Amino acid sequence: MRGRHGLQGLLRGFRRIGPGGTDGERATRTDHELMLRVLCHEFRTPVSTLTSLTRALADDHRELSGEDRRAITQLARDQAVHLQALLRDATAGTGALARAAEPEPAVPLAGILREAAALVPAHRRRARATRGAARFPVPAGRTRQVLVNLVENALRHGPADGQVGLYAALRGSHLSLLVTDEGRVDPALLDALRRPEPSAGMSGLGLWIVRQIVAADGGALHVHRLHPRGVALEVRRPVLRHAG
Repeated sequence: MRGRHGLQGLLRGFRRIGPGGTDGERATRTDHELMLRVLCHEFRTPVSTLTSLTRALADDHRELSGEDRRAITQLARDQAVHLQALLRDATAGTGALARAAEPEPAVPLAGILREAAALVPAHRRRARATRGAARFPVPAGRTRQVLVNLVENALRHGPADGQVGLYAALRGSHLSLLVTDEGRVDPALLDALRRPEPSAGMSGLGLWIVRQIVAADGGALHVHRLHPRGVALEVRRPVLRHAG
């Protein structure tokens, strides 16, 4: 799969503005404001993730299996590394727009799914992957970022006691990743999924970021209404199959 890593892929649509002129200055200022908002949102996600993970580890009333503890520890480590990378990109200025020096490593999807699922309390969690999808190699950082953003979105906007699901399957020419919750498809969600540019505030910015990352890999983000209730956000990424 082709794409840029982390923030390097989020801002790939930014215009390269030359010097001079009021219009150029306004466009540059708009781009810088968007970069700052993306950075703020991407800081918020790992910080809230680390808060949830440490709270889960410290909760005496929440029983954690050994697998849960390993997944929580791994995701905490990965989010700390992600924060370091964000700080590095922020202090480097335009370094956030640079192409990654090396391709991002690919890992089996199963490990990333376990880490994202660890954000959801066990009694609210539903997770399932087909054997082929679990073994399928995906870009580690981008896939983790997409799933963590979608799970955080489900936890933030779905019912406080509702079920959250993570499902993965290979379907023909694409890999399908579903994150579900028991909320509803409302105009704000549809607007966030249709906007060519993010809104002025932070609302919907997480989904816009997910769309940019997925689009960099040639995929797309779709929404489905579930019956009798619920909403599913589906990431579809193309699968390259080699003959022989």
